[in-house]
Amino acid sequence: MAEMQINGVRIEDTFAEAFPMTYTRLVITADTPAWVEAATSSLTGFATSVIGCGCEAAVERLLTPEETPDSRPGAAVMIFGMSTGDLAKLVVNRVGQCIMTSPGSACYAGLLQGTKRIPLGGGLRYFGDGHQISKKFGDRRFWRLPVMDGEFVCEDSVAVAKGIGGGNFLILAASHRQCLAAAEAAVAAIRPLPGVILPFPGGVVRSGSKVGSKYKALIASTNTRFCPTLRAVEPETLLAPNVEAVLELVLDGIDETAIRTGMRAGITAAAAGGTAAGVLAITAGNYGGKLGPHHFHLHEVMGEAMK
Repeated sequence: MAEMQINGVRIEDTFAEAFPMTYTRLVITADTPAWVEAATSSLTGFATSVIGCGCEAAVERLLTPEETPDSRPGAAVMIFGMSTGDLAKLVVNRVGQCIMTSPGSACYAGLLQGTKRIPLGGGLRYFGDGHQISKKFGDRRFWRLPVMDGEFVCEDSVAVAKGIGGGNFLILAASHRQCLAAAEAAVAAIRPLPGVILPFPGGVVRSGSKVGSKYKALIASTNTRFCPTLRAVEPETLLAPNVEAVLELVLDGIDETAIRTGMRAGITAAAAGGTAAGVLAITAGNYGGKLGPHHFHLHEVMGEAMK
């Protein structure tokens, strides 16, 4: 395939490799947007990678009172895990410790149809010490648990569905400042999109990894091919002499369309300033196709945007 450029920024002829995950969506509400942020920040904390955190989670979007079950400010949160069993444990623990504890909060199912269902209030109701009350509205059951500021309202269960984790692209730039500016522009373009989240801090990853390590206890270690400080000693470096910083965006989504749409929006935004803004190339992380069955070829993804 011929070389592809966007505003002078080279789009590498490679692919992002992603893998199947299981996800769910929760709707968190509270009295004010500030308390929605407090609750969701706690819920999605330490949830960047299943490798070390057990799950990957982030706010999908903020919700207006007109969009929530109790007509209060809210947010939709997506949580991804490697299996339904993993999610069942993680969701109950996180909701119990991070949402039930947050003043004025409530938790509802944001995904009503899926492959299976996992407990929410159904797993937390015993905290009510026998004083919990169950109410059913149509096909949906809710629990009311007495707490010190009133009641914690939580839906009985939430559906889970098959999703995709690990969609990604890397920004190669002439300086850290320019690389970060491009990454921030990409994050701003991706975040409004439905069905996709960026689980890492601020949506950006600096510590990209490779499979394996010289230390047997580690399953992953720093991606030496993209570390500027190792360029002189790494025989397989992928960095040109003028690249001084690399940042990665990792996307989890409900399906291939969500990942593809997110990657396209993010890459377009990252390359908007062209080489004049210090962005030299866009590439992607893969393991030769051995890690996951979902391959997002950058030329295909961006070719769709340029038609």
